[in-house]
Amino acid sequence: MNYIGSKHKLGDFIKSTVKEVVGEDLSQLVFCDLFAGTGSVGRKFKTSVKSVIANDVEYYSYVLLKNYIENHQKLEAENLLAELNNLEEKQGFIFEEYSENGKSNRLYFSETNGMKIDAVRQQIENWKLNKEIGANQYFFLLASLLESADKVANTASVYGAFLKKVKLSAQKELVIRPANFQITKHSHRVFQKDANQLIKEIEGDILYLDPPYNARQYGANYHILNTIAKYDTFAPQGKTGLRDYYRSNYCSRTKVKNSFQDLLENVNFRYIFFSYNNEGLMPSAEIKKIMSRFGNYDLVTRNYQRFKADKTENRNHTARNTTEYLHILEKK
Repeated sequence: MNYIGSKHKLGDFIKSTVKEVVGEDLSQLVFCDLFAGTGSVGRKFKTSVKSVIANDVEYYSYVLLKNYIENHQKLEAENLLAELNNLEEKQGFIFEEYSENGKSNRLYFSETNGMKIDAVRQQIENWKLNKEIGANQYFFLLASLLESADKVANTASVYGAFLKKVKLSAQKELVIRPANFQITKHSHRVFQKDANQLIKEIEGDILYLDPPYNARQYGANYHILNTIAKYDTFAPQGKTGLRDYYRSNYCSRTKVKNSFQDLLENVNFRYIFFSYNNEGLMPSAEIKKIMSRFGNYDLVTRNYQRFKADKTENRNHTARNTTEYLHILEKK
């Protein structure tokens, strides 16, 4: 999934840095990804640690995390996926509000794919209500739908806007592909809570922090994924069909500093790794000043290419160099 601030490409850098600080053997340690997003960092550590705690306040992220992180034992789903892919299309909420030829004329999906999303989403919910699938299968199927729908979305990348014409990749037929997860011996925990509240309730060894670093609110940029995941009833607002969404203090220049300090004051983890970059609301010097109050501070950096969404037909993105700062704290 194309995702703002994704650390997928930085996973090896993050993990190697953690091992340099904490030690090579992580097998008895609890790792927490407090702002987990799509779960790429937690997945990187999942097979190496005793347990992963993953959290994100957005429901679509919670769905992905329930599958990729919390699911850890083999489950039967091949027949379910085959049945979903053979469903007849239905004109439901996604078609009417967010698809080509729907009543609201929002071109997030082609006509066929919008109806396919409705049919699949309704079937998954029916299976759950009729107790034909358990929670593990439910989140696996929902995650598979979200990932697959994202691949045929008619956007430049995020869902803050749709394209004026249905591009070639969005014209492809939606196929629900499995959101495969890693099998592990130990179990893992997933939450959907405000990070500054959850940190008061959990403890462990390694805390990884990757909060929003600028004013872009994830609830607005990925509102369609929340709508597919929740599949609830509401009145979409404006040209893009926004729903009410959570507004993070970490996206506010006036609130981010106090929120960050408050979080650190309540941390019950020995090692803290904080990802930020050179475009963030908090300057690096300010972060160092805050973190140094709580223990031994260090910093490592990595230059890399991230991708900025453009408005071209083909969803390839323009390369952009940026510097990732990994701030390190061993808390006293």
